[in-house]
Amino acid sequence: MTDENANQPDDAVADDAEHVLDAKSAPDDRADEGPLDETEANPVRPYVDLGGIKVLPREGLHLRLEVAEGTQQVVAIGLDFAESSLQVQPFAAPRSSGLWHEIRTTIGEQIERQGGTTRLADGPFGPELHAVIPVVQQPGQPAASTREARFIGVDGPRWFLRGVITGRAVTDPEAAAAVEDLFRSVVVVRGSSPMPPRDLIPLKMPAAQVGTTPGAAPAGESPAPALGA
Repeated sequence: MTDENANQPDDAVADDAEHVLDAKSAPDDRADEGPLDETEANPVRPYVDLGGIKVLPREGLHLRLEVAEGTQQVVAIGLDFAESSLQVQPFAAPRSSGLWHEIRTTIGEQIERQGGTTRLADGPFGPELHAVIPVVQQPGQPAASTREARFIGVDGPRWFLRGVITGRAVTDPEAAAAVEDLFRSVVVVRGSSPMPPRDLIPLKMPAAQVGTTPGAAPAGESPAPALGA
């Protein structure tokens, strides 16, 4: 097998690598099938407004707001569905380049420094990271264990949406399809205000008329009110 970079100057190889890191990563049908930009979504659908994202209610879906203890700001949205959990975060991104390739590499390096393992896989949204992550145990708790997770990401118009899948959808195809469809249904509300790339697009609690108002709780420990019948 021929190495296409073998005869290229070092600076040319470096330029190619930088171009790959900057490239947008998204499924070809993203603008039709999601995740959608606010300008692409049907405005009459009954979305739950969470600030930087909107979510469609569906039977069996429960919402968790992950809140930073110091600032009390919502830093992530947890969606519990199909015996699985999908954590989503929307970030500002450049107009002409993407973030997922670089962020995916950084996540893998962080997990491996923590003693976990990762592997790259092709998924319905493009490249994704499958990880086995050590779980830090408190004194008096059972011996250390691990959990499996799928890290997925999509570069959209001036935004990047990251998802972390845990639970049954990591290994079960039926649950995976359900959670992937849930991720596609998310609408990102980037807004027109200038934001530095990688800044979290502000999130908020849903309006009371949704039916159940979730309370603020530390990240990963918030309640899970129903978002569907």
